[in-house]
Amino acid sequence: MDNKIFITEKDYLRLTNLLKNLEVEPDILENLEIEIERASILSDDEVPAGLVTMNSTVEYEDLSSGKVTTITIIYPGNETSAGKNISILAPLGSALLGLREGQEINWKFPSGETRRLRVLNVKYQPEANGDWRL
Repeated sequence: MDNKIFITEKDYLRLTNLLKNLEVEPDILENLEIEIERASILSDDEVPAGLVTMNSTVEYEDLSSGKVTTITIIYPGNETSAGKNISILAPLGSALLGLREGQEINWKFPSGETRRLRVLNVKYQPEANGDWRL
């Protein structure tokens, strides 16, 4: 199975800056740091449709329960009342970032439980919609 992930150059720069400037417990940042380190960086104009980027709305399935959920992956502080937002600092946010539709990942959550997640659909991706300001 292909477990390679990709992030945009813009997301890479914003996320590495975020990690440098946040004052939180190191273990909270560890998952995101690991994902960023293993990611291949794409220029913003190379981003394929179906790739989970920052501010993407993603439908995923928890394969252990069969539950399908739709979320938007956001930067900390960008919470809104509309929809279900997940911070990139949350384990789920960092687990899904950089995956493509159909791709799966085993992810260990803070509870110690490991779950297998599959990206079903990227319902909205800023790059595919020309929303470069996000």
